[in-house]
Parts: sequence; structure tokens; C-alpha cells
Amino acid sequence: MTEDSRPAQNAATDPPDPARLERWLAAHVPGFAGPMTLTRFSGGQSNPTWRVDTPERAYVLRAKPRGALLPSAHAVDREFRVMGALAGSGVPVPEMRALCEDPEVMGRTFFVMEHVPGRIFFDQRLPDMSREERAAIFDDMNRVIARLHSLRPADVGLDDFGKHGAYMARQVARWTKQYRASETAPNPAMENLIAWLPEHLPDERKVGIIHGDFRLDNLMIHPTEPRIVAVLDWELSTLGDPMADFAYHALSWRVSPDLFRGLAGVDFAALGIPDERAYVARYLERTGQDWPEAWEFYLAFSLFRIAAILQGIAKRAEAGTAADPRAAETGALAVPLSELAWDLARRAGGGRGA
Repeated sequence: MTEDSRPAQNAATDPPDPARLERWLAAHVPGFAGPMTLTRFSGGQSNPTWRVDTPERAYVLRAKPRGALLPSAHAVDREFRVMGALAGSGVPVPEMRALCEDPEVMGRTFFVMEHVPGRIFFDQRLPDMSREERAAIFDDMNRVIARLHSLRPADVGLDDFGKHGAYMARQVARWTKQYRASETAPNPAMENLIAWLPEHLPDERKVGIIHGDFRLDNLMIHPTEPRIVAVLDWELSTLGDPMADFAYHALSWRVSPDLFRGLAGVDFAALGIPDERAYVARYLERTGQDWPEAWEFYLAFSLFRIAAILQGIAKRAEAGTAADPRAAETGALAVPLSELAWDLARRAGGGRGA
């Protein structure tokens, strides 16, 4: 995540009124004392985010965008709840400070959390690091998602955070609905997947906590060490099949760097990054599971889901409510990713990955 002090250019990202916000923070965040300055973070596609600096400490404010939103999208209140519940669980998260659902303060729901110093990387090849540093970051990424999926929701107060049972059927239906709500042009690959996925649902697995978008650029890496200090962007979190969450994370090994910051085709041995089979095997070892027979289904569904998400970005770009000026370019990736998903679905045979 990089900081961008340029003023917002559309209604989706209009900054809050500083005086009103500062009064609210002083009343609801213990220890908060101004004066404060606001700096908009750039790079996000979904929920506008600001850094809040005071003389004593720094915070992060994350809000829903303005304008008409898709049902269940931009759930910053759910982000606030899940990160608060995971404090002390072994899954690194920022400290939650306050949630505001009063529209009089900012015109939309937002929450405030402690700022965690660190680095965010968008290129998963980590070009400026050594082989040893890359290996350490990928292993810690594997460890953290395995830890998340090993938690019992009831043990951290999240047993009611989502429905139990029929997770994949509900997910296929949900993302089909989200895609339908944001269509801008015909997409034959998405139509094929909408017909294929319900006919190939895997057997139910255990219920766990789902991050929903666990990838390298949603992880804060320690400022100088190759380890994760915070998992960010929990807006898609829920309860469900952890294998679906892990498959979405593992899409990096199936998508090329030029398409969506993936790893397909790189020299893993030279970089010190595990290949897909080794990475999945380590996760399965950590979580005590066998290789899933439906692995290819999970990957195809994960690509379908990200294509639906990107289509939502394309729709917001068309409507002028996107949080990022590059939203139209990003949204256009829905088509090639859906075509990759359909190609994978047609070849799916329950094999053991790469």
C-alpha cells in the first residue's frame, strides 16, 4: 500500500470533514488527541482508506465508498468484527479502535484501527529480495493462512459469523448474483461457468473462518524482517470451506505476472519460491488434510469469483463510483480471467494440481 496525498477526484472517495471527524475520534477512541492530518492511501479498489496522523500515534480509517453499492459488498463492519475477534489468535491483525455507523459523522460506515508499520508488495516475485527472504515470506504466508483455517470459529466468538453448511452452493449462487448485478457486456465464459459450477459441487468439508481475499498484497510485512505483521482487507470474510479460501490464495500459481500479478511461468527454483505442489502440500501438512479431489473445481470457482469481483469494479468505473482511478483497466481483466476459469473447468478431472 502506498500513500497518496492527492485529493480524491470522485464522490466515492470524498474525504471526511476533518473537524467533524476529529471531534468524533476524540470522543470514541481512547487516547486520541489531535491535531490530526489525513492522507489518502492509493492502490485500493474497494473501500477508501486514510492514514490518520496525530502527534502521538497513527491510525488507519477505512470506510465504505459513497454511492449505490451491490448487496453485501463493502462490509467494513464485518472487517471490524473479525479482526477484533482474531486478536491474540495467532493470526496477526491490527488493533481495532472504533466503529462508526452514524451517517452524520462521515455519511457512511467506517472504522478506525491502529496503524501497523510495514511493507506491502504487489509483485509476488519480490524482485528486490534474496532467495532466502522470498522463501521465508512464502512460508510465513502459508503458516498464517493455515493458522486461520485451523481455528474453530466458536473459540474466537465467530460461530455466528456466517451460515453453516452448503457453502459452495451458496457461494456459486452469490457470485452469480453479484455478476448479474454488474454485467456491462456479454461474457460467454462466465455464462458457461454459471451453468457448469452448480453441476460439479464438491462434498462438504469442515466449516472454518474464511478471509476471502488472502494474497500477498493484503499482507503487511515487517519493515525489515521477512514475516507477516498484519493481515488486512477482511471485507469478504465469512464462515465456510477453508479449502475454497486456500484455492483462491493459490491462484497465484495459475495466473501469469502480466495478467494479475501471478506466478505462472516463473523460475521457482531460481527465486526460492515453492512451486504449487510444494506450497499446497505444506499447507495440507500444517492443517492435517489430504489432497482434495476437487482441487481443480476449487481453482475454477476461485477464478470465477475474482472475475465477478472485477466485473463489479468495471461496473463501478462505468458509474463513476470506483475508489481507484485505474478501476476501468482493472475491471477489464474480468474477461481473460473468466476465460482462464472456463478453460480450467473444461479440463477439470480431480487431479493433484500442478
